Amino acid sequence: MKKILLFFFLLISTMILSGCSQGNINAEKVNEQDLANDSRPKVEKIEVINFHATKRCASCSAIGKYSEETIYEFFQPELRDGVIKFESINVDLSENKEIASKYQASGSSLYINAVYDGEDHIEEDVNVWRLLSDEQKFKEYLKNKINSLLDK
Repeated sequence: MKKILLFFFLLISTMILSGCSQGNINAEKVNEQDLANDSRPKVEKIEVINFHATKRCASCSAIGKYSEETIYEFFQPELRDGVIKFESINVDLSENKEIASKYQASGSSLYINAVYDGEDHIEEDVNVWRLLSDEQKFKEYLKNKINSLLDK
């Protein structure tokens, strides 16, 4: 019993000390209506940015891995044409302070910036945290969200 308690104590301590921050997660369910916005102008560019700390927990690592795989699996033409850009950025590094400040990112998070009319429209996607237990649902959700921004 002591070994089990010690294991859980160490696991929780590691997550806390690793700088894991899941942003402003709330209890809302993933809402497909969040994806629909018929009055939005045509997107010129989409930036998908996975911000993370130097030390990452398993969940933080999965967000980055699933996001990157989704972009490279489903959006090759858009990547090639420069319409979509994916980046993984360490917020702990001094050279990334400016972009972290622009996105107001302080820990592990996924941001999507839809650029249209020459302006940034930056949003943190907190829904992805609730989809980590199912890689396929995560990828389908992110793919659909990006497709909706591209009007596909």
